[in-house]
Amino acid sequence: MRILLAEDDFVTRKFMMNFLSKYGDCDVTVDGMEAVDAFMMALEENDPYDLVCLDIMMPVMDGYQALIGIRNLEKEKGITDDKASKIIIATALNDEKNVKMAFDLGCTIYSAKPINKEKFEEALTKLGLIED
Repeated sequence: MRILLAEDDFVTRKFMMNFLSKYGDCDVTVDGMEAVDAFMMALEENDPYDLVCLDIMMPVMDGYQALIGIRNLEKEKGITDDKASKIIIATALNDEKNVKMAFDLGCTIYSAKPINKEKFEEALTKLGLIED
């Protein structure tokens, strides 16, 4: 599995990188702009990400803007919904307004921080990205 992680907080970034690395190759960015750039490069190299994990509150470009950018890149490349990357928003913003907005913009799963490893693994299994 090819994974892209966008997280500006060092401690969370390190935790998520260590956690996700056991499931595949994990590229790490520190803001939404870097995430969109990395996603675009992966598409251009014909090696797209299977999973993208985005924080919402990041500098330069937030997770919502990155989510829009990624979904727009997929549309431009003619990538159908069934072939699109799975995108998990992982954030401390856990109110109804933010959850609804993330799904409206095209996220696949919304995960509250702090990350619960078991629930996160259940989500990855449900998405068909890992085996039980």
